[in-house]
Amino acid sequence: MGNLTTLTIALGQMDVVPGDLERNRTRARALAARAREVGADLLLLPELWLHGYALERAAEWADPLGEGAFAEMAAMAREFGLYLCGSLLERHGGGVSNTAVLYGPDGALLGAYRKVHLFRLMNEPQYLVPGDRAVLCPTPWGPVGLLICYDLRFPELARTLALAGAVLLLVPAQWPVRRLEAWLLLTRARAVENELFVAACNRAGVEGDVVFPGRSMVVDPWGNVLAEGDSGEGLWVARADLREIPKARRYLTVYEDRRPEAYRVVP
Repeated sequence: MGNLTTLTIALGQMDVVPGDLERNRTRARALAARAREVGADLLLLPELWLHGYALERAAEWADPLGEGAFAEMAAMAREFGLYLCGSLLERHGGGVSNTAVLYGPDGALLGAYRKVHLFRLMNEPQYLVPGDRAVLCPTPWGPVGLLICYDLRFPELARTLALAGAVLLLVPAQWPVRRLEAWLLLTRARAVENELFVAACNRAGVEGDVVFPGRSMVVDPWGNVLAEGDSGEGLWVARADLREIPKARRYLTVYEDRRPEAYRVVP
């Protein structure tokens, strides 16, 4: 695995066909095999990579943590010896959530994050229950924060994770082409403003009249794009040198210059 200062991240950009578990599973496994071949430490898959976004079937498809699709994902991490991240439908006592998980190469669950900001334009509030907390996952490279798609539009959540020590934010997504410029801008912005790495894996393909453009990215603390996908399926790999984080923070002392006591509106 990594040398604790260098992390090799693979973005497993794929189409996600709603309800076609065998097709989605086969594609994800092929990406995991390829990630292992190229020496990646971590593989990031898109949002709801196994079942897709047919949320009217979310209650049917959802599994409790540790069971069903989650157990399958843990087994895949173990089989291919990878840190593995993506989101799945989780059934729990309060309902069903869109939950991002990170597994270690031994199959251990390092963290589970229920999507806090539900996206009205894809009817998430109708079918899903939002999460109520930020999540950091322990890794040999440092704490890793989890976001899901629409969460990119909420800098408060990313900053909360950064202030808690995150060195990397992982963002599985299904972000459509009509908002592509926002995807490109916000992914880089979250990295620059927090002076950390962001890896964001978007879906590719077409579903009905909605086009998913891919363009998955790994961005460094300076805002440089280290890897960027095209519009098709494939694997893109970037080597993240974590020593760039303290370099960036010494050069631009954003954290030292914050003044939270002044961040209020006075009538």
